[in-house]
Amino acid sequence: MAKEGLKARELKRAKLVAKYAEKRAALKAAGDYEALDKLPKNASPVRLHNRCKLTGRPRGYMRQFGISRVTFREMALEGKIPGVKKASW
Repeated sequence: MAKEGLKARELKRAKLVAKYAEKRAALKAAGDYEALDKLPKNASPVRLHNRCKLTGRPRGYMRQFGISRVTFREMALEGKIPGVKKASW
């Protein structure tokens, strides 16, 4: 389980990216790189990192489900994810 502060930091970055997205696009289109440089560093979408919605784990993230591989496996084995079952042959 990730620390609450790390999860909060990611949410804060996501909000900042959304806030400056339009302004960033306009400055990029105009080629004004000096003004782009003056925007907050956390307003850059490159600084975002996907995290598991349930545990906050930053690695092994599965985009299709929005959770980490560990959480996915646990939920799949418990039958909590529709249409997913463990392969056996």
